Amino acid sequence: MHSPELLKGTLQTILLKVLKDNGRMYGYEITQLVKELSAERILLTEGALYPTLHKLEAEGMLKTEVVTIGKRVRKYYSLTPEGRSLVKERVNELIAFIKTMGNVLQVELN
Repeated sequence: MHSPELLKGTLQTILLKVLKDNGRMYGYEITQLVKELSAERILLTEGALYPTLHKLEAEGMLKTEVVTIGKRVRKYYSLTPEGRSLVKERVNELIAFIKTMGNVLQVELN
């Protein structure tokens, strides 16, 4: 598992990309997909996930839809047009940072 400190700086980008690739999702669904995609190396906690989702929503990057399923209320998140246009920029920025870190640490990245 990766350290929470490393995850903190990349979580917004991860969430934006996951929602771009998968459309509307609810919180638990996001955590399970990230867990699967990372071969269980990234385990999102509620304490990290929801504040980040709320921040992205407050910034106009996400919109929410509340759906009642029986007695359960589920909140779905999806990208706004602004969020959709930001994804590529954020992903490219993260890739450039990873390459820079490889140079600084003098390791070759595949």
